[in-house]
Amino acid sequence: MKHLAFPSTIGLTLLLSSATATAQPMKPFTYQDMLLLDRISGLDVNAGGQYATFNVRATDMAANKGVSTLWLKDLTKPATPEVKFAISEGGASDAQWSPDGKTLYFLSSRGSDGINQLWKTDAKGELAAQVTTLPLDIQAYRITPDGKGVVFALAVFPECKGDEIACTVEKFDERKASKATGMVYDKLFIRHWDTWADGTRNHLFYLPLEGSAIPVALMDGFDGDVPSKPWGGAEDFNISPDSKTVYFSVRVAGTTEPWSTNFDIYRVPVNGGSPTNLTADNPAWDATPLPSPDGRTLAYKAMKRPGFEADRFWIKLRDVATGKVATLAADWDRSADAMKWSADGKSLYVVAGDVGRTRLFQVEVKTGKVTPLSKDGHIDAFFQTPKGFVFLKSGLNSPSQLFAAKPKAKLIDDGATTLTAINKNLEAMAFGQYEQFSFPGWNNETVHGYVIKPANYVEGKKYPVAFLIHGGPQGSFGESWSFRWNPQTYAGTGYAVVMIDFHGSTGYGQAFTDAISQHWGDRPLEDLQKGWAYAQKTYPFLDGSRAAALGASYGGYMVNWIAGNWQSAFKCLVSHNGVFDNRAMGYSTEELWFDNWEIGSDVFKDPAVYDKFNPMMHAKDWSVPMLVIHSDKDYRIPLSQGIGVFTACQAKGIPSEFLRFPDENHWVLKPQNSLLWHDTVFGWLGKYIGGR
Repeated sequence: MKHLAFPSTIGLTLLLSSATATAQPMKPFTYQDMLLLDRISGLDVNAGGQYATFNVRATDMAANKGVSTLWLKDLTKPATPEVKFAISEGGASDAQWSPDGKTLYFLSSRGSDGINQLWKTDAKGELAAQVTTLPLDIQAYRITPDGKGVVFALAVFPECKGDEIACTVEKFDERKASKATGMVYDKLFIRHWDTWADGTRNHLFYLPLEGSAIPVALMDGFDGDVPSKPWGGAEDFNISPDSKTVYFSVRVAGTTEPWSTNFDIYRVPVNGGSPTNLTADNPAWDATPLPSPDGRTLAYKAMKRPGFEADRFWIKLRDVATGKVATLAADWDRSADAMKWSADGKSLYVVAGDVGRTRLFQVEVKTGKVTPLSKDGHIDAFFQTPKGFVFLKSGLNSPSQLFAAKPKAKLIDDGATTLTAINKNLEAMAFGQYEQFSFPGWNNETVHGYVIKPANYVEGKKYPVAFLIHGGPQGSFGESWSFRWNPQTYAGTGYAVVMIDFHGSTGYGQAFTDAISQHWGDRPLEDLQKGWAYAQKTYPFLDGSRAAALGASYGGYMVNWIAGNWQSAFKCLVSHNGVFDNRAMGYSTEELWFDNWEIGSDVFKDPAVYDKFNPMMHAKDWSVPMLVIHSDKDYRIPLSQGIGVFTACQAKGIPSEFLRFPDENHWVLKPQNSLLWHDTVFGWLGKYIGGR
């Protein structure tokens, strides 16, 4: 067993206060503050390493939306504040520098037709010129390495083979003209995440930036999406250094898409032709094609087990000339996330979860040697420049900020220079100090967790506890920032926080992640119980008699499971978009591979196995007051699951409330809805366990 000392800083230099009798407590950070924070994303750095661009999303509470603007940081002048591009007022996103570093491209719907198109400006960002005039929205894009063309994605009807763009426009016009609203489907997905299928597929096209205005179809008639729906982006495709070949990752849909995780890497000439499948021998997931600087090697990520979305992503290297494939750093038991080649092509820089943190690693191509390049927090984005690394990093007490690594620093975040002053007001707020701990969990294996003190903590005082349970279930509540489930908002409201990375969590090796499959209700519950007992024994400021368990998605499932299998531990519960009836989930969710793998069988073949860890089967034993939250547009865990939880509580006379969002999905994204969510949750906690 071990626990690491409470740190005083991460990311921003935040002042963490332990209030005393003579010191004036600082204003605690609360969820009201969180909702108004600016959010940095979309980092890109030009070729010379002089300029960095990024998006800043501000919150307009009155308009109930986020407002995104494009900003520039002169990296040669670290002390000079970042500036907002004048062109941002017309809307700008997904900014990318040209290969020569002189032109900045971006997407905007500022034109009179309101269609998302490619625009460009220079480093001053004062004037914007429209590059494309397509009749459909651009979904994602990449400028070719020679700077002469652009590869982009449009949503088209695959049956429009031969003239996908014009035919798609005609079909949409026909739909608009029709007064009928019904749609006929002959295969799944009929809906995915929060959107009903409209029959289109994301397909890639190539367009020269000068000359021909007719796009070249690169996936003509292909039954698949690039980028993948709903969350794929430009990482799903790439272009060879000679600008002659496009690589992309795609899953052939057919009639098996909801049961399949079989994405393959294809290549196609940039001037058109038939795509060639390079990974047909792997029935599992192949992703993020990444050509080396010399074009001789294609790096990509690959899983081994079909139907398992949380399998380890191994790093693969394919010799472009021979087709020979090798596994890089096969004995490194971590799952690769974002990857980039080093400038000299001798290494890959890889982001991966690692024991409650998300770190940057260097993986040498020749030897497979893995070297950590960051120490703590969450690396959100990074670029290697001629003058060193520039990166976005967040942590448990800091949203993402832009940093520059010190010259010759072994770890990029060791003494890094802060380059941005976004959310500078946080420096005057009190955050809860935190500590990582470990204990023997299921099978006597080491399990990690975090404990967070309330803001303005007073030595010797006991505090009510928010016991937060992460979703996934293959996820992690670690050293990172969230604008939804943010533990610091609980600390700022007077609660101590305990979070356990139970078996199934990511970043602790693949065997640890695998342990939860077909064991949703026993192994993780044992970890949560042992972690809660360890935390109470180790940290005397935790008041175990005033504790609440809260979770979303799988965390919501676990709250529903706790309600029938661990009733004595908590005074109240909060279940957000959680699974109530495993059987109903098995035939009403959209990504069917998920339940088949996690439960261990198809619900139609073996429905009884779905009851082994089914919360509904234990609803007769429920007694703890519960707040239930669910959203109409959550097609991953449909609304009826939340209604079932609330119905069970009401039928048994258990104090309960149901918060419904008709316009949200699996998450609560709109500012006013998020405010209502937090008001309701913290009001519920205050009623049953107190707080500030």
